[in-house]
Amino acid sequence: QMQPVESGGGSVQAGGSLTLSCAASGFSLMGWFRQPLGKEREGVASLAGDGSTAYADSVKGRFTISQDIRENTLYLEMNNLNVEDTAMYYCATGFTRMGYGRLDERNFQRWGQGTQVTVTS
Repeated sequence: QMQPVESGGGSVQAGGSLTLSCAASGFSLMGWFRQPLGKEREGVASLAGDGSTAYADSVKGRFTISQDIRENTLYLEMNNLNVEDTAMYYCATGFTRMGYGRLDERNFQRWGQGTQVTVTS
């Protein structure tokens, strides 16, 4: 069970795309969270072991979470980015717990250090 390690952040113009990567394995639930400066952390997307996914309403249709099991890597493909997507993005791993939604932080036990995504207008 490895500690998640994110990569792929950077600066991009509004309307552009970016793909984040996370080296992680060993858990049945993997997810991406983000925290804009001065705001609370929020769930962005999660992927369960059965292949089911969950997305925040704000990113549906624009972001896609996926996994390369052989490479132990989780991805977050982000398209049509806007300035409101600017945040520190975190990868997390854990297990689905009864009573908690798929984007609830309480499902996740291991967290990466984060990678910054900045979208400019």
